[in-house]
Amino acid sequence: MVAVTKKSKRMEGRNMEQILVVEDDYDLNQAICYSLKKSGYGVYGVTFMEKGKQTFIENQIDLILLDVNLPDGEGFSFCQWVKKQREVPVIYLTARDMEEDALAGYESGAEDYVTKPFSIKILLRKIEVILKRTASVNRLIFADEYLYIDLDHARVTVKGQECPVTPTECRLLRQFIMNRGQLLTYDLLLERLWDSGGQFVDKHALAVNVNRLRGKIEDKDHRYISNVYGMGYQWIG
Repeated sequence: MVAVTKKSKRMEGRNMEQILVVEDDYDLNQAICYSLKKSGYGVYGVTFMEKGKQTFIENQIDLILLDVNLPDGEGFSFCQWVKKQREVPVIYLTARDMEEDALAGYESGAEDYVTKPFSIKILLRKIEVILKRTASVNRLIFADEYLYIDLDHARVTVKGQECPVTPTECRLLRQFIMNRGQLLTYDLLLERLWDSGGQFVDKHALAVNVNRLRGKIEDKDHRYISNVYGMGYQWIG
């Protein structure tokens, strides 16, 4: 395992984000870790899934770069395990470029799915954007000139006026705000919203709830929820 904790000049004066790299190609793992180190991140590089779990438990990891094909299991199951522990962004780095693989990656809860070969500069930019977004959603608040959402207090206002939302709509907003810009598949939303409710809810019921919510918080000039046809929904606000 490679552990890098020295701060670069760019990172001085603020907490350094810790990134876990789970990649079984040793040379690629080392190259990614080196680039992350140069960019000022703390880095843990491992080549096995079980070692990745141990590292995740023992350290405050802020983001995970994850291969799909690992010697001791699939990255999809590792990502699902991580999401059950706490909400940490995951980016897949994989040679599996089929559409069904990418969809499975998003359904497991990942923020992005990057196929090999990839540009390290673009990857670093993706990491920066995702970490910045994650930091902004640690407080479950969204605000612009039109819409204000405070999920900690279950309060929504539109154009300064209180907007009543149902418990289901509030749970939907929580998923969207916590995963801004991320594609949330139909199955993933159904699982997160109703898996413990003991009731059967299908895509039609989900669509009804989303459309009702959109009717409350959107108008023709302010769009926040995008329906990605055949896949799911995405918060674009």
